[in-house]
Amino acid sequence: MVTRVQDYWIVDKIICARRSVRAFLDTPIDPVIIRQILEVASRAPSGTNTQPWQVYVLTGAVKERLSNEIVDAFLDPEKVNRYQEEYDYYPSSWIEPFISRRRKVGLDLYGLLGLRKEDRAGMQQQHARNFRFFDAPVGLIFTIDRVMGKGSLLDYGMFMENIMISARAHGLATCAQAAFNQFHTIIERQLNLPDNESVVCGMALGYEDKRAIVNTLKTMRAPIDEFVKFLS
Repeated sequence: MVTRVQDYWIVDKIICARRSVRAFLDTPIDPVIIRQILEVASRAPSGTNTQPWQVYVLTGAVKERLSNEIVDAFLDPEKVNRYQEEYDYYPSSWIEPFISRRRKVGLDLYGLLGLRKEDRAGMQQQHARNFRFFDAPVGLIFTIDRVMGKGSLLDYGMFMENIMISARAHGLATCAQAAFNQFHTIIERQLNLPDNESVVCGMALGYEDKRAIVNTLKTMRAPIDEFVKFLS
């Protein structure tokens, strides 16, 4: 029988093992496992049990068509500026410490790939890989009913975190992708979304390619004393 101490250790280990993977194997995932992950994730808390999430699981030709159209739009300078996010994921102006954290992860990522700041074409090609779900066999698109408020987005974050943790427990990897938000109109048309649904973000799901140098990226975390105050 597993003791409570062992339970804590297992859960903590899985949470700490979660990270954004940016290169996947083409190994297919058993649909039963995908359904199990999503079922477990649905136990996430939500205000008055509203459960505001809607998930589109993309594989095969559907995923390929969506990826192709978005990549074509992203790489075309005459097309890309036609597409704008429906909501602001990032701030319009950056302050510390957030801007330094953002710069560091960007420098670390592109440094691993041998891409210099002036290599805009190389950085653009790497960013375009987002829209192919980094070659993962499964892409997830998350939507929410437009009637829901900001609190439901907080609920959504807990739901997505559950997906990532459950996936890790099944030996799978993930990468949450806000990059898709810019192209929500393409997603809406390709997936035939109802008018009341708004795109939240995407996520790659699959088995990590452990040979890929990009997957050696380890992001920093601020020490607890920087973001926690104990009051008594």
